[in-house]
Amino acid sequence: MAITGIDPSSYYSDYYSNVSNVSKDALEKTLSGVDDKTSEEELMKACKEFEAYFVEQIFKGMEKTVIKADDGDSDVSKYTDYFKDMQTQEYAKTATEQGNGIGLANQLYQQMKRNYGL
Repeated sequence: MAITGIDPSSYYSDYYSNVSNVSKDALEKTLSGVDDKTSEEELMKACKEFEAYFVEQIFKGMEKTVIKADDGDSDVSKYTDYFKDMQTQEYAKTATEQGNGIGLANQLYQQMKRNYGL
């Protein structure tokens, strides 16, 4: 028995348009309640965190180029390996917070502010 006269694509398109309208309305409600100054501060914080991550990756790449002496299995090298990632993260965070860092956070902030109309 064949069912005729039913177009499943119309049901899907109606469903997806309703879902997108609901999510759009929810997003607009969320954004309308956000203070502009707060959102700009959060955006700048996110940009600085990205810059710190970027600088951390640069530091890790530079560290790979360093030829290290073979110390054997000393306790110092074990602790150094254990805390190396945290130390690199802190160096990157400090480098980003001092002055303008490398300027990536400010560039991202200005670009996003311009594109999203904040």
